[in-house]
Amino acid sequence: MIEAELKACVHAPEETLRRLEERAVGRAEVYQDAYYDTAEGSLEGRNAELRVRTVHGADETRTILTYKGAPVDEESGSKPEHETRVADAQAVHAMLRGLGYVPAVAFGKRCRNYAFEARGRQMLATLVRVPELDGTFLELETLVDEKDLTGALDDVREVLAELGIGADDLTREQYTAAVRARREGAAAGR
Repeated sequence: MIEAELKACVHAPEETLRRLEERAVGRAEVYQDAYYDTAEGSLEGRNAELRVRTVHGADETRTILTYKGAPVDEESGSKPEHETRVADAQAVHAMLRGLGYVPAVAFGKRCRNYAFEARGRQMLATLVRVPELDGTFLELETLVDEKDLTGALDDVREVLAELGIGADDLTREQYTAAVRARREGAAAGR
C-alpha cells in the first residue's frame, strides 16, 4: 500500500484544531520515534526509512515497526509503507542492532490524531508538535494502491483546504532532517 500523504505548516493551530474536532474525536498521543540505517546511510541515500515507534496513549502503549520505501510521487513524497505492531520494543531495537542497523536519529512528537471518512476514503489527520522544532504541523494521509495515488492526493488536498490549509502551507521537509539540523546548529553554537 502507498501512504498518500501531505504535510503542512499550520499557521492557525486553534482554528485547525476546531475544524478537526468537527470531523472526529481526537486522540492525544506521544510518539517516541527511533530511526535506523546502515552504517553507510544506504536507507537515507535512497530516501527509505526504518522506524521503531512507541506510541503512548491514554489507554495503551504500543510499538510499531515501519519500513517506508522510496517515494513514488516526488511532489508529495508519498511512499510505500509496511508496518506491523510488535509486542516487545526492546527486543525489536536489539534485533535491528544485531542485524547491523545503527540508530540514526530519535526524537519525540506530541500528536493529536483524527480518523474520519472523507471523499469516500478513510483518512487520518495528525496535528503534530515536535518539541525540538518551531511550529505546528498537520499530516493528512490515506492508504491506497499506487494506481489510485493521484486521485487520493487530490482528495487529500481538498480536505486540507476545508481545514484551512493552502498549497503554500505544504512542506516536504522531514522531521528527521529538521531535528538533525537543529541539533547540529545547537552543537555548533556551543
